Amino acid sequence: QVQLVESGGGLVQAGGSLRLSCAASGSIFRINAMSWYRQAPGKQRELVAGISSGGGDSTNYSDSVKGRFTISRDNAKNTVYLQMNSLKPDDTAVYYCNAVIRGHSSSIYYEYWGQGTQVTVSS
Repeated sequence: QVQLVESGGGLVQAGGSLRLSCAASGSIFRINAMSWYRQAPGKQRELVAGISSGGGDSTNYSDSVKGRFTISRDNAKNTVYLQMNSLKPDDTAVYYCNAVIRGHSSSIYYEYWGQGTQVTVSS
């Protein structure tokens, strides 16, 4: 059984920073891409940032967070991070970790989601 557990959310004032972490655990053979999504009340879930598993760990960001957020990963710890700087009230949402993982007992990659962590930015 594979699990993703997020941490690091909370309440912060506009202009502040938070760092989210998401650790994958269980019978993991390999982790492919890892991503962060968010969902604000009344809105659809949207991709915030993604990072590949290849050499160089290429990244991509939504236009709304580019230049403010940084995604990174520690493959030894099966963990992905999201450093969020210059936070705005519009960044308020539940943030979800997503990872494409192959377990030891499978030859197929599956997509997993974390339970979500609340980020609230006050003005």
